[in-house]
Amino acid sequence: MSSPDEAKIALEAARAAGDVIRRSFRQDATVRAKESGGATYNLVSDTDLEAERVIVEVIRRSFPDDAVLGEESHQGDAAAPRLWVVDPLDGTNNFAHGIPHFAISVAFYEAEQPVCGVIYNPIREDLYTAERGGGAFHNGRRVHVSPAERLDETLIGVGFYYDRGAMMEATLAAVGDLFRRNIHGIRRFGTASLDLCHVGCGLYGAFFEYMLSPWDFAAGFTAARVTTARGDMLKLEKTSLLASNGRLHDAVLDVIRGHHPK
Repeated sequence: MSSPDEAKIALEAARAAGDVIRRSFRQDATVRAKESGGATYNLVSDTDLEAERVIVEVIRRSFPDDAVLGEESHQGDAAAPRLWVVDPLDGTNNFAHGIPHFAISVAFYEAEQPVCGVIYNPIREDLYTAERGGGAFHNGRRVHVSPAERLDETLIGVGFYYDRGAMMEATLAAVGDLFRRNIHGIRRFGTASLDLCHVGCGLYGAFFEYMLSPWDFAAGFTAARVTTARGDMLKLEKTSLLASNGRLHDAVLDVIRGHHPK
């Protein structure tokens, strides 16, 4: 388990970023394509940058020597002995379109193992916390994964990477095969950190995406089982991901592994 200081700082940092995001939500915040010449639907806002600055400021006050790996401007070593992994605004497309489904994600890792994590939607006041060995909580209430044992008993969450070629086609093909296994339905909300929380809270039996960055999933270790979409051990790097209640993992993996982009 983490020390109280690390868990406290993760929460303080997430709430500080939440104040930044609340002030700019639906207030004509500046939004632009993330990379020059890149996809116009991969967005970043001034709010992302300011929220990350505030998060890092909070962390640095208590842990000035720790490494920070952030989506926008901090590229700490994923193998650092003490590492904070930060996504200041997961779900920027939702934010840009006025949809109140996005989150701040702050995780602390020690020796490349997750120790504590906070995922926070400041508009909905939805707070998810987890500590290694200490369980997972939603707004202070302990949560549990779905008891579903068969695909025809559950919803599956899915994410789409920005690639709209082979990776998009692979994802759609996997979704089609899952429907043919008689799942209750697919949900795609555009915020991977919250999708992982939905697995931990028992809303989905599983969630998968064929490409995520470490800050997308670092704090979302509330599922019973998490691997790559090939079934390999998950590392803090760009990778595919499958999170599940454990009971459904192999059944979902049997479908999505066959469509995994090369």
